[in-house]
Amino acid sequence: QVQLVESGGGLVQAGGSLRLSCAASGSIVRIDAMGWYRQAPGKQRELVAVITTGGSTNYADSVKGRFTISRDNAKNTVYLQMNSLKPEDTAVYYCNADGLWVGSPNRLSYWGQGTQVTVSS
Repeated sequence: QVQLVESGGGLVQAGGSLRLSCAASGSIVRIDAMGWYRQAPGKQRELVAVITTGGSTNYADSVKGRFTISRDNAKNTVYLQMNSLKPEDTAVYYCNADGLWVGSPNRLSYWGQGTQVTVSS
């Protein structure tokens, strides 16, 4: 079994901050990268930020300078510090882990259940 459990979502006013966490557990062989995606109603899921186990990061242009992704490899946990939140950031945020898993010879991605982030104006 593989589980990615997110926490930290909620309701916040524009300009506020939230910190999301995602912990992976289960039949892990190796996690190469973890990231955060988001999906607003009626829109496609989009990449927010990703971090490799080596520490390399990439951010969507819309969140650069406001969001920071970090990780604790020993805990298989990724964090997303979200500052200066805007109403446009409102979405369900999903954690993703990409790597090797017990029972599969190929790399696979697993998704968390999603956590709602709502930014009011």
